[in-house]
Amino acid sequence: MGISGDMFLASLIDLGLDHRALLKEIRKLPVDRIDVEVGKESRHSIAGTTFRVRLHEARHHRTFRDIRRMISGSALKPGVKRLSIEIFRLIAEAEGKMHGVPADKVHFHEIGAMDSIIDIVGAAIAIDILKPGKVVCSPLPLGSGWADTMHGRIPIPAPATVEILKGAPVAASTIPFELTTPTGAAIMKAIASFGAMPSMTIEKTGYGAGKKDFRESANLARAILGAVDDKAKDEGVEELLVLETNIDDMSAQVAGYLMDRLLSAGALDAYFTPVQMKKSRPGVLLTVLTRPSDREAMLGLIFEESTSIGVRVYPVERHCLERKIVKVRTPFGNIPVKVSFRAGKAVNVQPEYEDCRAAAQKRGVALKTVMAAALAASMKKII
Repeated sequence: MGISGDMFLASLIDLGLDHRALLKEIRKLPVDRIDVEVGKESRHSIAGTTFRVRLHEARHHRTFRDIRRMISGSALKPGVKRLSIEIFRLIAEAEGKMHGVPADKVHFHEIGAMDSIIDIVGAAIAIDILKPGKVVCSPLPLGSGWADTMHGRIPIPAPATVEILKGAPVAASTIPFELTTPTGAAIMKAIASFGAMPSMTIEKTGYGAGKKDFRESANLARAILGAVDDKAKDEGVEELLVLETNIDDMSAQVAGYLMDRLLSAGALDAYFTPVQMKKSRPGVLLTVLTRPSDREAMLGLIFEESTSIGVRVYPVERHCLERKIVKVRTPFGNIPVKVSFRAGKAVNVQPEYEDCRAAAQKRGVALKTVMAAALAASMKKII
């Protein structure tokens, strides 16, 4: 029926997310008092959960820079900080484009109010708690009509919402109300891919009730939690995204810095491949492997830190072997060895490089000697 920050959080609480754990993390924001009410309401005879922030702060106008500083200076987890700031960045860039100002200088009015900050930070916390392997969102109905704001009357969907959802499928709706807010749109754009419900076994469902109760349809956001089949779990199958871009005008120093930023921000893999580009120019192909939930963060880094003006994105499957670390005894000390299994059988054994390196330096022997000893000891122990 649409999405807003409070409906998103309410649907996950209805799904089973512990709202006390959520509130405990939210209270790490540097504010004096945060009051949240979680309740139950019905929409068209469907019971749903509500999530209402009760605050009456005087200051509602903040810039993206103010909000980023508030979040960065909090005691929240690093991943929560990154995702929260990424969601705000999507809104700031959309608002900045609408108003013709840089994103850092965008003044958030309603979005800058503390209840909206709590919705967005709460969404990042919820994702960190649930740790879904993949998030999929159905096409979003946006609503229609007009809304009165401090800037005057604007059309629904709001210009910022339309800008945020560029490239995402939307659904038709004639209900004269803002069904998808900029906050809800930005949360979905940051964490989800858009499309049909994937193949899975449904485990839980949850309903988040919106503030309005429409005659035409049930104003609810539904969350469905499911699991892939056991075979896919056993084989370590993950649905990931590959981001690619060809670059021929970036310095080596910037390229190295970009790689460090991508890997620090959570990229599963990132590398450069030499390529020949237009006009016989030598260039590089940047390839980044990432989870769908980190897509917008990776895109943001590529566009901000490189000279790329376009990135290709496509889904891939990654098959990973089960792994565990086993310590083996060698003449040079105990060395950790990584063992990979397929269908319960060890298929790959690799001594840990850093430990072998440290042992080789300490004992004054060649690195390859330590690695060979660790490999031989692991074969005796595992096979």
